[in-house]
Amino acid sequence: MILEAAMLSVKKGQEGEFEQAFKDASTIISSMDGYITHDLHRCLEVQGKYILLVQWENLEDHTIGFRQSNKYQNWKQLLHHFYNPFPIVEHFERVY
Repeated sequence: MILEAAMLSVKKGQEGEFEQAFKDASTIISSMDGYITHDLHRCLEVQGKYILLVQWENLEDHTIGFRQSNKYQNWKQLLHHFYNPFPIVEHFERVY
């Protein structure tokens, strides 16, 4: 299992729209092969800051299976216009 982590900065005043769009987009990611689970958390200290955590069976399920799929184009259309700056996505493996 790998953990995808993305710190998301949503444009000021668009948080509510983003959260609704994310709810809609969640059906896309959860339908992908290798998907395990995901969580979106809102920062308490910084308005518009979120962290997205997604568990995948392996790295390629995210980087190839999801990112190179037609469904990813729908994901992008729903969400990418909310971000400024565009998020950096990193992958982690369990140590302990």
